[in-house]
Amino acid sequence: MTRSRTLLLLVLSGAIFLEGVDVSMMGVALPSIREELGLATSELQWIVSAYVLGYGGFVLLGGRAADLLGRRRMFLSWMAVFIVFSALGGIADSGWLLILARFVTGVAAGFMAPAGLSIITSSFAEGSERNRALLIYAGVAAAGFSLGMVVGGLLTAIGWRWVFFAPVAMASLLMLAAMRVVPRDAERAAGAFDLSGALSLTAAMILLVFTVVRAPDVDVALTVVGLVGSAALLAAFVAVERRAAAPLVRLGILRSASLVRANVGTMLFIGAFVAFQFVAVLYLQELRDWSPVETGLALMVLGIDAILAPTLTPRLVERFGKLPVIGAGMVLAAVGYGLFLPLGPDWTYLQMLPTIVLVGVAFALAFGTLMIVATDGIAEHEQGLASGLQYVSLQFGAAVGLAVVAAVNVAATDGTSEAARLDGYQAALFVPVAAVLLALAVTATALPESRRASVIGACSST
Repeated sequence: MTRSRTLLLLVLSGAIFLEGVDVSMMGVALPSIREELGLATSELQWIVSAYVLGYGGFVLLGGRAADLLGRRRMFLSWMAVFIVFSALGGIADSGWLLILARFVTGVAAGFMAPAGLSIITSSFAEGSERNRALLIYAGVAAAGFSLGMVVGGLLTAIGWRWVFFAPVAMASLLMLAAMRVVPRDAERAAGAFDLSGALSLTAAMILLVFTVVRAPDVDVALTVVGLVGSAALLAAFVAVERRAAAPLVRLGILRSASLVRANVGTMLFIGAFVAFQFVAVLYLQELRDWSPVETGLALMVLGIDAILAPTLTPRLVERFGKLPVIGAGMVLAAVGYGLFLPLGPDWTYLQMLPTIVLVGVAFALAFGTLMIVATDGIAEHEQGLASGLQYVSLQFGAAVGLAVVAAVNVAATDGTSEAARLDGYQAALFVPVAAVLLALAVTATALPESRRASVIGACSST
């Protein structure tokens, strides 16, 4: 890469790393936040859920806005919003103000992420150059999630407000760099902004994410009502888009089988990972009494994909193709989660390490390659839309994975004893196994029979 493109990739990767760190740090800081602000459990979970709600509700709108209004403009403007409301969270002295700050921070991330991804896909030529850029980008993103737990534990030990102030400092530096290296918008999609479509789609996404996030804590009837309401709003959105002269989402883009499979695969793969991480953290902290820092260090090995994604994965993609490499990642993830199923009350770290390593390698193979497939062959003026769809799948997968694994864990835990809690964890571990096997099935349907053996070859090379 040229120096300018290297700097561009570093800045955009830094932004997605910041988003990953921001999300994962928060989980470690929650107990300290509750203690100082006196929040109830129902309020506490909204510190996380409000971010997901804002992100998932606005990310598709953010992707289209990047195409229509300019990727650079959207990226820089919403990074400024991210900085302001992260700082507001750091000085908040009440639960409602903190939750509001997290919601707007999530909205800002929902606009920033697809703008950043579409800047990459439009700045690097389709093929090996773009593939390597996306794999570096995805590897850094995943490293943010894994390293964020360690950073969050260290910052929380100083004071939980630093979990908000540290992203402000990092985002400010990134914004200054981005103003210099992100190219001016050379091309924007034609057409007016579809306000009716934007409102109906955003309302549908917010209600859907809200329903999924709240599902473990409310009656089934309320969950059904929320899902039906979201479906009705989506139907209204489709009706609006069919008649709109300049639709927010060109429905024809969903005729791309590779895009749809990549999005479904991403949703299931991320859902499996979030579900596994949820169980692993509860097991280590609640059953084994590990500290947040110890837990973060134990799971830090998941960040191995930050090394493997830009080095090993491009070679495997060139040799075997994208779909076999994704399939190999799914297989390794299924094996890794399966090895964790016979979880015992006194497992050593060495017994857990094979799963952590396999999942880290699986991320290196599948996550970034799914991004490549989701944006390959998409027209320049719709790269923001394709990126937004990919991030919807990512956020919705995380929300569903967390809701399902939490519900299974609660249903299978009969009492507060160590044995009862272990039963709940063991039952919940079937969720990531099932999700990643479904993801593998989705991937396998796209593979010609002559190429399916390549999955075994990619696993063997790994």
